[in-house]
Amino acid sequence: MPPEQEHRVDIHLDRLLAERGLTLTELADRVGLTLANLSVLKNGRARAIRFSTLTALCDVLDCRPGDLLSVSGRPGDRAGEEPGH
Repeated sequence: MPPEQEHRVDIHLDRLLAERGLTLTELADRVGLTLANLSVLKNGRARAIRFSTLTALCDVLDCRPGDLLSVSGRPGDRAGEEPGH
């Protein structure tokens, strides 16, 4: 993937935090990340995530990676257009 191309990975930290009654600051403390780094991840601006970070997030949030991350659309899909059309 060229560096200028946007990724299609969505992170669902807001939903998981709300469901568990946690703040981003509490999560950062429990996971051992800075609030700034966790905020970059939460806002979809991260370019990568370490497996150790993903594991720690899943442990604290009591979830699986698929609860935390999803991939939207398909390459080349146009917004609002159904696949195959």
